[in-house]
Amino acid sequence: MMLEAVSVGDESKLISLAQEGDRQAFAELVSLYRLRVINMVYRMCGDARVAEDAAQEAFIRVWQHLPDLRPGSSFRNWLYRIAVNSALDITRREKPNVDIDSLDLASPGEHLEVRLERRESAREIRQAVLSLPHASRVVLILREYEGLSYREIAATLDISIGTVMSRLHYARTRLVEILRPLMEAT
Repeated sequence: MMLEAVSVGDESKLISLAQEGDRQAFAELVSLYRLRVINMVYRMCGDARVAEDAAQEAFIRVWQHLPDLRPGSSFRNWLYRIAVNSALDITRREKPNVDIDSLDLASPGEHLEVRLERRESAREIRQAVLSLPHASRVVLILREYEGLSYREIAATLDISIGTVMSRLHYARTRLVEILRPLMEAT
């Protein structure tokens, strides 16, 4: 089942069933969100192993606390909040290893030189995002990569919309400063 193919009603039904202890319904929720959670955490920390571990820990916490999810609350926002906290817990426990070369951005028909330039640019962008302060990085990732609205980000992180806007502005401004040499070189 693809996330986009599941209606809000279907997702709500899966959540209700999972809250009643239906493991199959919960497994479907996990399959709907697993890759999105892993990608979001990866963008936060730059380490594929930490992203996998944080996603696994997040889904364990979600299962344990699913009965606490209030009716009408956004499951995605709640899940992302738990995943962000799981990633923070893991990165506090251990120093992360940045895995910045794991994405292959090449198309089959591209020349090697173009592929290498694209990979180098992607690596520099990932490093720039990873260099942002955690609070700004999380807001940027939730907005730019996950497509959450300001209101959803505020709910996910339990901060005001003004704080979301401020952190996002800072993150974007800082990225432009960091990446200016790269942009000028092209």
